[in-house]
Amino acid sequence: MRKVDRFPVEGPNPLFRMYSTVSFLKVVKNFIVIQTSRYTPWITVKNILFRLFLRMEVGEHSAFALMAMPDLLFPEKIKVGRNTIIGYNTTILTHEYLTHEYRTGNVVIGDNVMIGANTTILPGVTIGDGAVVSAGSLVHKDVPAGMMAGGNPLQFIRKI
Repeated sequence: MRKVDRFPVEGPNPLFRMYSTVSFLKVVKNFIVIQTSRYTPWITVKNILFRLFLRMEVGEHSAFALMAMPDLLFPEKIKVGRNTIIGYNTTILTHEYLTHEYRTGNVVIGDNVMIGANTTILPGVTIGDGAVVSAGSLVHKDVPAGMMAGGNPLQFIRKI
């Protein structure tokens, strides 16, 4: 089960009223930083942008590939360990807006993790040290340390 905080909402759906939950200026700043980082070929520069402007925890020698997309609204809820690779066009979400509630949750990615291209990681998920997530996966549950997982829905393939 994902570890998320739930916030019920009365009236219009919460996405319609997004700026009552997060500041418009924060979203604008995050958008500029994230779009800049998505096209920046320098991994060190990306990590500096993420740490400095988005308050993400990014471990030493971790690499976000081209087009990787951290959460726009709550990037500070993302923690990435050391020597981890986040694949091309991977999306890391820490929020989800539904029709009658919105949810937020931390995403914790351990040390020496490999996440394949075009993967989506949902809020409230922990990926353990040394895990491998195959390309095109939907990570909707925790991945234990040293486990290879993949698919949609996510299946555990084997212990590494």
